[in-house]
Amino acid sequence: MSRIGRKPVNIPAGVTVSVDDGVVTVKGPKGTLTQKVHPSISVAVEGNVVRVTRPDDEKESKSLHGTTRSLIQNMVLGVTQGFHKELEINGVGYRAQKQGKNLVMTLGFSHPVTVPEPDGITIECPKANRIVVLGPDKQQVGQFASEIREKRPPEPYKGKGIRYAGEHVRRKEGKAGKGAKK
Repeated sequence: MSRIGRKPVNIPAGVTVSVDDGVVTVKGPKGTLTQKVHPSISVAVEGNVVRVTRPDDEKESKSLHGTTRSLIQNMVLGVTQGFHKELEINGVGYRAQKQGKNLVMTLGFSHPVTVPEPDGITIECPKANRIVVLGPDKQQVGQFASEIREKRPPEPYKGKGIRYAGEHVRRKEGKAGKGAKK
């Protein structure tokens, strides 16, 4: 039995969970999230807990059991607390600022890079070199943070670029030069 799949998901006060036709809907103070569930997995709401069960011990059923439970748990956490990803910008003259619903970044190109804020996601720039991506959907927050990071990934020689907060970028030594030993 899946250790994660057999744990019940607790529903906090102010959150409603409903299941109909294989679609789980979670409503809370930060928004509404929906997730389609695989037909072989059954989801039941019993009082203030959600239970996920599987029909058999086939490999596919086992893998879907824990995954489905984790997705529902993340939906409940998302509508109550929300998720966030922090990005750091390193480099001389590299900075970001919010202009309306757009994130405008100066990343060493000849033009500023503009990224529009998608629905369900909030962008904050507490400092010129820090970006915070907020939202109730964990997958959407991570995906959007990844798309921002792609605009200028950290390079290994000088460490310039956009990285996740706390991410370690492995540094490389530069060229040896003219008087180097052979």
